[in-house]
Amino acid sequence: MNTVNAKITVSGMVQGVGYRWYADRTARKYDLAGYVENRQDGSVFLEVEGKRSWIEDFIKELNKGPKLARVNQVSVEWGEAHHLFINFKIKA
Repeated sequence: MNTVNAKITVSGMVQGVGYRWYADRTARKYDLAGYVENRQDGSVFLEVEGKRSWIEDFIKELNKGPKLARVNQVSVEWGEAHHLFINFKIKA
């Protein structure tokens, strides 16, 4: 499997609405490794590694988010995988 890295920033009303838990469940569905965390500017940041097509499908779901979220923008920076992640986790 050709593994890639994606650094993803999600902006909008994405804190306090269960977005990190939504991202966690969705990342596990696509067998992605990495993490999700809230940022001080109100955005949510994710770093994931996995098969590119699975990450692309994951990003489509991130654009929807959980029911109470209002996603304005999802930006992605693609790179080579570092293979530093074993699983997916939620950071504070």
